Amino acid sequence: MALDEPSAQLYRDLRASIQSALATRRPLIHHLNADTSWLLQIPRPQSAIDHGSRFYYNILIDLWFSGGQSDVASWFSQQFHATQSAVQNIGELEELAREIEILASGLSLGAGRKSNSAVIEDQGGADSLIDVVAVSHEFTDHCHKSTLLEVHPDVPVFAIKEAGKLIRGWKHFRTVLDVDSFGANGGTDWRSSSTSPLPEWIGISRLLQSDDVLNYHAALMITFNNRYPTTISKLSKKADGTSNRKRKQRHAAIEPDEDEEAAEAIVYTPHGMHSGDLKLIPGADPPIRTLAFFHGLHNVRVGTASGRTALQSNLGAHNGLKAQRILNAKYWVGTHDEVKTGGGLVSWFLQRDVISVKGALDEERMAKKNGVEGTSNGADGDLVDSFEGTNWVDLGNGESRVLV
Repeated sequence: MALDEPSAQLYRDLRASIQSALATRRPLIHHLNADTSWLLQIPRPQSAIDHGSRFYYNILIDLWFSGGQSDVASWFSQQFHATQSAVQNIGELEELAREIEILASGLSLGAGRKSNSAVIEDQGGADSLIDVVAVSHEFTDHCHKSTLLEVHPDVPVFAIKEAGKLIRGWKHFRTVLDVDSFGANGGTDWRSSSTSPLPEWIGISRLLQSDDVLNYHAALMITFNNRYPTTISKLSKKADGTSNRKRKQRHAAIEPDEDEEAAEAIVYTPHGMHSGDLKLIPGADPPIRTLAFFHGLHNVRVGTASGRTALQSNLGAHNGLKAQRILNAKYWVGTHDEVKTGGGLVSWFLQRDVISVKGALDEERMAKKNGVEGTSNGADGDLVDSFEGTNWVDLGNGESRVLV
């Protein structure tokens, strides 16, 4: 149906606005449901695009679109999305990725280079625009079988060991790789996590909490250096503005510029992770700058009849504040805070405290004012002011954001 002129103008303006955002050459995040399923789109290096690659490298994280999820057995715990997921199936997700790719093709094209949409057509429409699936936990709200089985079997899956074993048992995906722990061998070089079939400019690793036997409170870290100008170079500058690069003797071997080897990171910890176990990231070599930190606000736990906590599920806003001060991420993105429907034995003992970032900060101010122990992080002693400069992002079901 043809649009009237006001509608057509609105469409053109909207398209131009989206293309302007894409022109920043910065990553995009899309919240695919109300809980913790995400599409991360990272622009490929210009050299790859110039040679005909698609504009975005697409990573799916913790898929669960529709249907119920149950761990152990339905009588023990079963949950459903309280709000219908914005994306209902992989076909809709593929269409989203395709539309973004076509919009990106409207950006400046090099001489003789085909547009991204033409590249897609040349590939026969491509079997899938998904490049990688990442799975952070084996629990079915992160590793949902019926959703994942919709993904094309040629798409590689990077999963934590327990989830990888589960997924291999389905005999659907041709490539399922276990995610290695960052810093496990004493080194903190993000490039070591760039294992095939990942391109060399992307790495996927896992961070573990030291006192968590079940590795429930862990994090996935996606690192990348796509060679676009960013503020990464700030990491390799001293406070006086001089470079951290060592002065080299004449005729000494030429080493890579530290700025060129640094990476940005997406740190995804849906259940939360204690701040002390995240210190590997700001101390990494080459440097890693945390672009976005995914951590929820709800404090969720399973209690007992006596009122004691048997299992801490989601660590909540206060832990998020402590972790954010370690990471100093440009964006703190809320995740895994959907209050789902369902039942089972666990639901009788589930306890949830909902607190906003502002509420958590206000409680810290009050605790500091009253001289309560434990309100200093041992670094600068100022928990409240150290949150300045952080962008809190609360993306709803189906919402997107460019991480500039």
